[in-house]
Amino acid sequence: MKIAHFHWGFPPTIGGVETHLSTVLPEMVKMGHKVGLLTNGYQGIPGRYVYKGVKIRRTPMMDLNWLYKRGFEGLQEELQNVFTDFLDEMKPDVVHTHNMHYFSKLHITTLYSICEKRRIPVVLTAHNVWDDIMFLDVLHSVPWSHIIAVSHYIANQLVSFGCNENDITVVHHGVDTGVFKPDAQCNEILSEYPQLKGKPVVFHPARTGVAKGSDVTIKAVNMIKENFPDIMLVLAGTKNIIDWGETQQRDIAYFVKLIELFHLKENVLVDSFTMEQMPQLYAVSSVVVYPSSAPEPFGLTLLESMASSKPIIVTEAGGMPEIIHDRINGYVIRVRDVEMLADRISRLLQNKRLRDRLGKTGLNMVRQQYAIEDVTRNTLDVYSKVLSK
Repeated sequence: MKIAHFHWGFPPTIGGVETHLSTVLPEMVKMGHKVGLLTNGYQGIPGRYVYKGVKIRRTPMMDLNWLYKRGFEGLQEELQNVFTDFLDEMKPDVVHTHNMHYFSKLHITTLYSICEKRRIPVVLTAHNVWDDIMFLDVLHSVPWSHIIAVSHYIANQLVSFGCNENDITVVHHGVDTGVFKPDAQCNEILSEYPQLKGKPVVFHPARTGVAKGSDVTIKAVNMIKENFPDIMLVLAGTKNIIDWGETQQRDIAYFVKLIELFHLKENVLVDSFTMEQMPQLYAVSSVVVYPSSAPEPFGLTLLESMASSKPIIVTEAGGMPEIIHDRINGYVIRVRDVEMLADRISRLLQNKRLRDRLGKTGLNMVRQQYAIEDVTRNTLDVYSKVLSK
């Protein structure tokens, strides 16, 4: 098949969707398909290049950070030209959009009108849902050929917003177990951050923000610091994100104040990390935490943690309990329950056998259910189903 993907970002822009695409699209190429991606422009990155067999094309027309500041007025003609040119180049059998059911009605209606004339089916992967008028408007602005939901939680939400359940297929994310693995080398990360060596490390791998529960983690570490005086909390972030609404810097300023208030400066490492450094950070960690304050659609970091054989603590929000089962491959806690998070971190830090047992169970689950090859085949099956109609 020839498959044209559309998404608002791709590495070095980092996020769950971007990481997912950087893994799945090359896997589609390995399976013999022709794959291209139209995505955001990025300073210093060519407008056209090939990434692991995937044709990448970048344009400011897909850069949400720029579009948020500029607005969408007067873009239709240029957008029409960019989409037409990319589709002319790819000549796809199917178009696969990612999170284009939000942010811009102009983008998806323009793309759909071109595809409709060419009789190209348009598939949506809903990586998120939103509770506002824009979401309702954009979601129902075109008749999607099919919708892939990244979790049963997202699927149920879409049905509640009026989508037909027969037009939705749940395909969980997958993880590359050749990259995220229990024996990942961590010499480089320890050389760069020697303060982590030999310490009980609590790793918060999600984007640094209030919605991801970073403040809850800081408060929990403060509560247990007396019992674990050499504890190290790693808050992983990146400057290269899709920051719709420009909230990240405000959140980070709040976290810095919290760290100062609790005198945790020597116990917290806040930095931006590359995709290549992430497996090493899991490797040096004792416990992984993701106490999201918002309903998490899925949480790719859950699979990364499990593939690294590390126990993870998550909240009961969104789709995370579909992957993490309490006391089996991690812990599931109440949203914003700082004491509960502190208690579960303490249990794991005190008991290596418990950490190993939960971590090993998670590793086995990933290998059986979330291998990237299986997830890719499930996605390709959706295309075949759509094309057969």
